[in-house]
Amino acid sequence: MASVTLTVANYEGNAVLDIKHLSITRQIIIIVGGFGSGKTEVSVNLAKYLYASSHQPVTLIDLDLVNPYFRTREAKDEMKELGIDLIAPEGGKFYADLPILLPQVRGLIENHEGLLIFDVGGDAQGAKALGSLSDLFEDSSYEMLMVLNSRRPQTSSRKSALETVKRIEATSRLKFTGLISNSHMIDDTDADIVREGYDLSLEIKKKTGLPIRFVSFKKTLIGSMDLGDFNCPILPLTRSLLKPWERKEGYSREENQ
Repeated sequence: MASVTLTVANYEGNAVLDIKHLSITRQIIIIVGGFGSGKTEVSVNLAKYLYASSHQPVTLIDLDLVNPYFRTREAKDEMKELGIDLIAPEGGKFYADLPILLPQVRGLIENHEGLLIFDVGGDAQGAKALGSLSDLFEDSSYEMLMVLNSRRPQTSSRKSALETVKRIEATSRLKFTGLISNSHMIDDTDADIVREGYDLSLEIKKKTGLPIRFVSFKKTLIGSMDLGDFNCPILPLTRSLLKPWERKEGYSREENQ
């Protein structure tokens, strides 16, 4: 399979970020994390970034069968506008909470073109759905990345984060290949929170040997950060997922960049 090496600058068009490189060498990327880790926002932004930079087809698969809010399927219209395929429950099943495995997911894993990005929600409970597909993944065929948010109970300390890693691996029957540092408190996130999360990720890296694939945070924080502090790529985030009351109030993505 083709190797893809991308730069943040390719995506952002901002020379100041051309100091880090995000290297993706596998065609299947699985994003997993605890409740509220921000994995869905990371998945959507990573899909946009890879699509804009790799010139390959990108398919985003919504396997978040647990969370009632902030699901990838809520970004369906934006993904469609960009040309990114989104696999998610349709019609009356759009908001279903029961595990629904779409038949085409298995077919996509076995025979796909371009990049597949899985958004797997809901800690170990959500990873059960992934476990039902584990027989289709060869060890060298996928990246499974753990999203770490130091402001969430499941990953607020080294001990709890390591326990979460083990639970998800046991349930999914797959092994993590890397970490994503994504500490946030949504609109209350500041540079100190991002740095705190990165320090925790360094501890988990030291303990597990898993590399930090990238650190992610809202694009609006870039000006307040010393990017040289991060010895890994940086993925700037733009909010695509809004709370129900934000959508009713006409809260726009552009206002949250």
